[in-house]
Amino acid sequence: MIPVFIGSTFLIFFMVYALGDPVAALFGDKAPDPATVARIRADLHLDQPLWKQYLLYMGAIFQGDFGTAFNGQPVTELMASAFPVTLRLTVVAIVIEIVIGITLGVVSGLKRGRPLDTGLLVLTLVVISVPTFVSGYLLQFLLGVKWGWVRPSVSSDARLDELILPGVVLALVSLAYVTRLSRTSIAENVRADYVRTAVAKGLPRRRVVTRHLLRNSLIPVVTFIGADIGALMGGAIVTERIFNIHGVGYQLYQGILRNNAPTVVGFVTILVIVFLVANLLVDLLYAVLDPRIRYA
Repeated sequence: MIPVFIGSTFLIFFMVYALGDPVAALFGDKAPDPATVARIRADLHLDQPLWKQYLLYMGAIFQGDFGTAFNGQPVTELMASAFPVTLRLTVVAIVIEIVIGITLGVVSGLKRGRPLDTGLLVLTLVVISVPTFVSGYLLQFLLGVKWGWVRPSVSSDARLDELILPGVVLALVSLAYVTRLSRTSIAENVRADYVRTAVAKGLPRRRVVTRHLLRNSLIPVVTFIGADIGALMGGAIVTERIFNIHGVGYQLYQGILRNNAPTVVGFVTILVIVFLVANLLVDLLYAVLDPRIRYA
């Protein structure tokens, strides 16, 4: 985790600070005074070599200082307001993805080759093929504007009940992948020797499926979901823009739009940590799901 964290954060820092000019973005079209520019560069350590800027930035991060946005607001304050919202949205999307995706995958895998299995495969292929901004605007128009079943946009409080529709939109593509992964894994393991043995022993079908078949079939699904947690938090930009949610995606969009380097680097650094922790938890869950796997 340590070398991956160092390498990814340095790459992000290099792309943001070396390939753009934060000071020029700060002043926009105005021509700043050279003395003012020099002072700002010195305050932001932009007059130092890039490697030294990175070391100074990482040293400040380990002290809890992610810098200050160009509007004068500390980046940590932006994180405190944005991450809880996106975290709630991600939890809603993950729950929908797990419950519906695995359920459909199990049903499809047990009915392999039948019309229900074929229908679900076609449906998931359609869901994967439709971009998020298309499904998001379509569901927002139908459910929120035309039929009035839900609010078309999320309030500033971002309550859980308001996040159900955005959570569905955010989870749709991942849900389709989980369904297909679960279906493939179930269809392969249903013919395994341990399943035949459990059936021959006279165990109830529900116990065979839940205790033996499903448990060992979830390893590729858990791997995907673990990696998808960070992807959902970072990839919520489109969904948050559609439903006017002021979360991580909104702050990243504003930071990129305004070339606000401290905001972009700070938020992406936290997302890198989320990715790493999620993958670590997935590795630890392998031994829990599959008794054949043991860690020394």
